[in-house]
Amino acid sequence: MILVTGGTGFVGRALIRQLVANGEQVRTLIRPSPRTPNLPRGVPVEVAVASLNDDRGLRAAMRGVDVVYHLAGAEHQGARANILEVDARGTYNLAQAAAEMRVRRLFYVSHLGAGRSSYFPLLKIKGIAEEHIRRSGVPHTIFRSALLYGPEDHFTTTFARLFSFFPISFLPREGGVLLQPLWVEDLVTCLLWSLEIPETLNHTIDIGGAEYFPFRQAVEIIQETIQKKSWFVSLGLPYLRAATVMGQSLMPGFPLSSFWVDYLAYNRTCPVDTIPRIFGFLPARFTYRLEHLKGINWNRLAWQTLFKRPNVK
Repeated sequence: MILVTGGTGFVGRALIRQLVANGEQVRTLIRPSPRTPNLPRGVPVEVAVASLNDDRGLRAAMRGVDVVYHLAGAEHQGARANILEVDARGTYNLAQAAAEMRVRRLFYVSHLGAGRSSYFPLLKIKGIAEEHIRRSGVPHTIFRSALLYGPEDHFTTTFARLFSFFPISFLPREGGVLLQPLWVEDLVTCLLWSLEIPETLNHTIDIGGAEYFPFRQAVEIIQETIQKKSWFVSLGLPYLRAATVMGQSLMPGFPLSSFWVDYLAYNRTCPVDTIPRIFGFLPARFTYRLEHLKGINWNRLAWQTLFKRPNVK
């Protein structure tokens, strides 16, 4: 049995679909909520209802579980996010429960640049969560991932909505920060294949896509794909953070969180040969995997979502 936390999220849904397609028995951890969970449709999966702060519920969810994929996090909840409670303390509780239940392997998806000494709150908290996993004694693999993209992501679809609604787009530091976008299905492949690759055991692995892009070029590719244009205005990071907070206060469905600014503070890259060297395949090129942006009325979708309070996952 495999347990997936964060199974209603962008990465979790993609991972669960692949696990079930491979014939695995999958259970996903869902926090108590009156809202209907956004699980992948048409996929048989068990559901365990417990929060990451419910020690007894975590142990019950891990009964009979050999492998845990820990994807749950609060960063995309914007102003409602409590990353200390969810990402740090929640990961500590999960790791301790995994140790007690003798889980054979624990996987965690973190961010490039994560570290306890980071200046940026999100990356600091992710670094603390990594340390909780390492100190738990559970055999583990930690992936520090570059910016992820794919259907229903928090990058390409987010900016497609913003470009459809706002005629002006703010660029941090003139858009020169380097990104290395990674297709979500390539991350899922690495998560799955790691079980069969001994070299990944008890290691922290930085992974990203096959190419680097300045942020401005990446968003221009998104604009070209959805056939939308906007004016670019350079803005300092403190002002960009303030603009994001203002957007969240004015629009309940504003798709960017204030933590997203952390991604744009410095180059988020790693060696491009990591995935080919360890896993033996070439990650997808960014421009070849943007089909999910095509054939959508982004103007209508932007109006429908920006002023609608989103479900908290």
